[in-house]
Parts: sequence; C-alpha cells; structure tokens
Amino acid sequence: MQEGSKKAIVAAFTANLGIAVSKFAGFLITQSAGLLAESVHSLADTGNQALLLFGSKRSAKEADDRYQFGYGRERYFWSFVVALVLFSMGGLFALYEGVQKFLHPHETENLPVALGILGAAILLETYSLRTAVKEARHIKRKDQSWWSFIRTAKQPELPVVLLEDVGAEIGLFLAFCGVLLAHFTHEPRWDAIGSIGIGVLLVVIAAILAVEMKSLLIGESALTTDVTKIEQGITSHKMVRHIIHLRTEHLSPDEILVAAKIEFDQTLSMNELSITIDEVEALIRANLPMARFIFIEPDVARLDSVN
Repeated sequence: MQEGSKKAIVAAFTANLGIAVSKFAGFLITQSAGLLAESVHSLADTGNQALLLFGSKRSAKEADDRYQFGYGRERYFWSFVVALVLFSMGGLFALYEGVQKFLHPHETENLPVALGILGAAILLETYSLRTAVKEARHIKRKDQSWWSFIRTAKQPELPVVLLEDVGAEIGLFLAFCGVLLAHFTHEPRWDAIGSIGIGVLLVVIAAILAVEMKSLLIGESALTTDVTKIEQGITSHKMVRHIIHLRTEHLSPDEILVAAKIEFDQTLSMNELSITIDEVEALIRANLPMARFIFIEPDVARLDSVN
C-alpha cells in the first residue's frame, strides 16, 4: 500500500473512532434517532478502516505454491467486505432505526448537546475527508473528474475512504437538519426522516463500492495509459515486427500480469529468440515497473490470429 493511502486510512480511523464515541454519548443524552444512526455509521466506518489496514497487511504476504501470483487481491476482497459492512451495519440499521422512530416518535432531549456533538463530528469528518482528498490528488490526473477517479482507480482504499467520508459529511448534515426541524416544529418525525435519509445514502454508497470492488476482484485490465507503455516497450525492440495481441490484468493495485503474442524477426535462431524475449521483458518493466508477471509467446501474424 502506498504511504498516501495508509495516511488517509489512519486519519479516517482516528476521526471515526472519536466521532462514534461522541455520537453514542450524545444519543444516550438526547435520544435522537439521527444521532444513533450516525453513531452506528461511524462505528461501521471505524471497523471498515481496520479492515482496509488488515487487507493491506494480508496482501503483503509472499507468493506460495497455493497462491503463485501472490496475495495482492486481498486488498480488493477486504474493500468489498467494507461495502457489505457499510450496507448492513450502516445503511440498513439507519433505515430500521428511522422507520421505528417515525412510527413511534418522541421528542429529542437536550438540543445544545446534540448540535454540539454533530458540529464537532462535522469538523473531524472534514479533517478526514481533506486528508483523503489531499492524498488522492497525488495519483489522480489533473484533467480527471473525481467520479472518473473512483471508477478507474486500481487502489481500492482511497475511493473507499473518499466515498465513506463524503457520505459521512452528508449524513451529518442530514442529522443536523433533522434535529433542528424536530425541535423547532415540535414534530419529532423530522429526526426520523433524517435517519432514513442517512440510511438511503449509505445503501447507495455501499452499492457503488460493491460494484467497483467486484470489478477489481474479477480482474480489471490495466489502464489505457499503462497498456500504451507496455506496447511502447515491446515495439521499441528492433527485432519485434508486430504485436498480435496483448492481454493485461491487475493482480493487485501495484502488480500487473502481461500476456502477449508477438511476431519477431523470422531470421532469429532459437537461442537469439530466447534472448530477445528476455530483452523485451526488460523493456516492458523499464516502461512500467508494475508489470511483474510477463508471458510472451512468439507467433506469426495471420488473418485469423485471435488467440
């Protein structure tokens, strides 16, 4: 895991742990449904950061006979688990709590305490989000939108933290508005509506994360820019005549598998061809160090060459 990703996760873990404790204390004092939903949300987020760190540690294990390409996909798997936790422990609980309080409403007690805790939580969550944005900018292209970054990023931790933090910020404002409306209108169902809104928001974010992590788990190809670097490395060798086809797959955020069928100069002897293939592999890695596993098959281009 890159240092920036780890820094963003640690910042989110620290902020969410403090927020979860303060929100739950606030719920015990005020009995606010929004605060309870938010405390469970923050507790889920804290656990999620721990899962991301656990996944990073697991992914660093050396390859063995059973997993010969290594454990890099552990980071994708645990990020997928994070989406499930956010959906169940965060979203569904907030929806359940909101519906219950809507059907059986009661007044929120001690408004200043509720607002004070929510305000402090917004500040802490802003710090976490600011850290995630700052670290993401190190790998995000300047001309790339944030949505595009989340959709295409191969490092799962930063998109997860970014979406969690954005969801948390919006959820806090929903809870804040719900508590205020419930107090000034004397209609406690506004607080319940705030909790329901938080639940819907978390379910949507969890669904987005699940779809993106599923795609990475199945095996996404390298980015177009990285494929171009691989092609440039191959074609830069004077004995390469043609790339018949090229396949890539991310085994982890920092490891790419490359499989290529290439037409070489047909005057090469078997020994010369073997040396040339080694040289092409070196050129690929020089252009793209992430290309850890490279398999090259020499062939002759034909009209029906598709495999």
